[in-house]
Parts: sequence; structure tokens; C-alpha cells
Amino acid sequence: MRNKKSQAVLARLKQITGTRTDAALSSALKISPQTLSSWKGRDSTPYSICVELAQTKGISLDWLLLGEGPMLRPLTDDCVDVTPERTLQEDAVLALWRRLKEEDRVVVQSVLEDKRRLRDLELKLEQMSATLSALQQSDHG
Repeated sequence: MRNKKSQAVLARLKQITGTRTDAALSSALKISPQTLSSWKGRDSTPYSICVELAQTKGISLDWLLLGEGPMLRPLTDDCVDVTPERTLQEDAVLALWRRLKEEDRVVVQSVLEDKRRLRDLELKLEQMSATLSALQQSDHG
């Protein structure tokens, strides 16, 4: 990408990672500050990192790479629960969401993703504990 379009992409990467400085961004992306500096100097875009972040955070690649459209990808039908109780709760959350500043939305999204990752780790730990227990029982049985 030329014409400093990559600078805009890097600014959007800062936005979705909740960082303000190049040092913080390089840390959030798990790259060296030299790598980030090289991207800026060559006006290049880290496409693989952009795709990975878009997948894990539900970010639109059109928004991230081009600055077009909404920041978040629309939910697919299999992600939507359309029960009446859920709809009322979602409406309430959405109303609160819309009142937030963009940087606060990034923080909330990050916390939610951390919560999901923590829940996934807890499930894996439960599975590993059950497996370990079964192995210990088979050794003693």
C-alpha cells in the first residue's frame, strides 16, 4: 500500500488494541519495535496480522484495511439467539454500547474477549482434570 495508507491501518490497529504509542502497539502485536518501525518506513501493511486480529476480534477487514464500513463484522445467523428475552437484553446492551466513546468500546470488547478466553481455558482445565482423574483411577484400579 502506498500514499501512507498503511499509516491509517496502523492507527486503526492502535484503536482495536487499545494502544496509543508505537511501543505499546508493537507489544500488543507481539512484534519488535524495529519491525513496526520498518513497516512505517516502507509504508507496508502487516496483512497477516490484520487478518488474524480481524478473525479473533470480529473486526471488519474493510474497516481495518480500507477505513470503510462499520468496525465490527455483522453477526452470522448461527450466532444470533432470537428468543424474546434475549432480544430485550441485547437491545439494552446495544443502547448502552451506542452511548460509549469508540475508545471505551474497544476496552469493553477487549474485556469481553478476555472473558471468553478465560471461559475457554476453564473448560480445557476441567477436561484435563477429568482426564487426569480417569488416568489416576486406571493406574490404581
